[in-house]
Amino acid sequence: MDTTHEQRLLRLSIAVTVVVGLAGIVSGLFTWSRAIVFDGMYSLVDAMLTTGSLAVSKLVAQEGSRRFQYGYWHLEPMVEVFGGAILALACLYAAVNAIAGLLAGGHDVAYGFGAIWAGLLCAISLLMAAYIRRHARALGSPLLALDARSWLVSGFLSLALLVGFLIAVALGQSGTAAHWVPYVDSIVLLAIALAMLPMPVRPALQAMRDVLQVAPGELDRKVHSVMDALVGELGFADYTSHVAKVGRARFIEIHILVPPDYRIGTIADADNIRNIIAQRLEAHSPQFWLTVDFTADRAWT
Repeated sequence: MDTTHEQRLLRLSIAVTVVVGLAGIVSGLFTWSRAIVFDGMYSLVDAMLTTGSLAVSKLVAQEGSRRFQYGYWHLEPMVEVFGGAILALACLYAAVNAIAGLLAGGHDVAYGFGAIWAGLLCAISLLMAAYIRRHARALGSPLLALDARSWLVSGFLSLALLVGFLIAVALGQSGTAAHWVPYVDSIVLLAIALAMLPMPVRPALQAMRDVLQVAPGELDRKVHSVMDALVGELGFADYTSHVAKVGRARFIEIHILVPPDYRIGTIADADNIRNIIAQRLEAHSPQFWLTVDFTADRAWT
């Protein structure tokens, strides 16, 4: 499987993320904004996770080894679970930090400069999210889809920063509500952290289904639909099937029970039946592992 284009996009994403993250941390320290620092740290953590995705993308392109004889498909959902957990923990840490800031009475922030930086970062993040997502759909890449979601999270985070800082600037210019200005940075950070928390959690939970090899309902129903029809057409006695989804890989195992006096004929005839099943399941691509066997003993099904 060729993942060269996927790897190129991941490298681009890593480079942009590192630059944005480092610039965000420097800007946050310069403006005394914990929210901007969190934004930059979030980007750097995301860059490390994307680097892991790049390594997995290279492995997936290989056919496997003596130790991993089914290939490296299982690493894809593991990366998604790990990445989602790390980003969720980052959001929780930011929420705790924001609460501590509120209890401490807030702090002064250069909101004008912060608003300019937040607007620039929002534009970069949303453009990257749209660009990566378009290629993720075209390539059918869960790794690029995960990266696109991360850029989208960063974009919404920066948008919330922009809105919050503009509100702080407006409050500072009004005499009656100026005492709220020191709290704005912590309030924005808390709101962002809590709002963004579900975004890495949902894909991580979905990927956990792959890690646990929960049978995908749609694929299971398709296998049963094809085999129910084939049993009637070819006079088989029964069948059993097992399916699993691991990253982009689909594993399908079908045991066909034939009557004791059933004659398949030659090996070529058996292969022809396998080809019919593969065609109806659309399982000829490298990401499918299709096993079909025949037996007259129900104990083997």
